[in-house]
Parts: sequence; structure tokens; C-alpha cells
Amino acid sequence: QVQLVESGGGLVQAGGSLRLSCAASENIFTINFMGWYRQAPGKQRELVAGITRDGITNYADSVKGRFTSSRDNARNTVWLQMNSLKPEDTAVYYCYARKFGINYWGQGTQVTVSS
Repeated sequence: QVQLVESGGGLVQAGGSLRLSCAASENIFTINFMGWYRQAPGKQRELVAGITRDGITNYADSVKGRFTSSRDNARNTVWLQMNSLKPEDTAVYYCYARKFGINYWGQGTQVTVSS
């Protein structure tokens, strides 16, 4: 079972930056896909950014050009660099991993962007 632990959330003003980290309990080179989801109050959880084992990334249209996902297989860690944050980015952000058809989730970290 893969355990994921996020960190790096917090309160930031609009236009600011945050960097989220997700540490996995095992070698992430064996994990096909990892990503970041977010869920705002009253809204469905949505995919923000994804990154494959080979480092191929994809992003939601709402964050393209502002967010960057990266990974370091040697450190079993993925990151989400979030720049030019907007109040609508406020949500709980979850790290996600999919391995052999099984989904794994972190506990979530709160990101709050004030206007």
C-alpha cells in the first residue's frame, strides 16, 4: 500500500506562490501516474496536474502556465509549484497515485488564497 504525505499548504495573498510536496512511502518509479487534485467547498474534486513515471505532465486549463508539477524518483517525491495564485485556487489539495489499477490518496493540505 502506497502512503502519501503532502506538505506546503498555507495562506497566501493573490499573486503569490506556494510549493506543495508529496512524499511517497515507496519508490515512485514503480508508480505509473501521480497527480494533484483539489476540492473546494461545495465543488467536486478535480484534477489539477498529473505526471507520469516518465515525467510527462498534463494540467487543467485553469492552471496552465501558472502551476508546474515535477518529480524526483530518487527522493520518492513529487512537487506542485503554484505561481500567480488566485482566490479561486483556494481548496484542499490532494496528492494522488495510481499503481496497478489501485488509487491512493494523501490526507490533503489546505491552500487559501486571499484577495
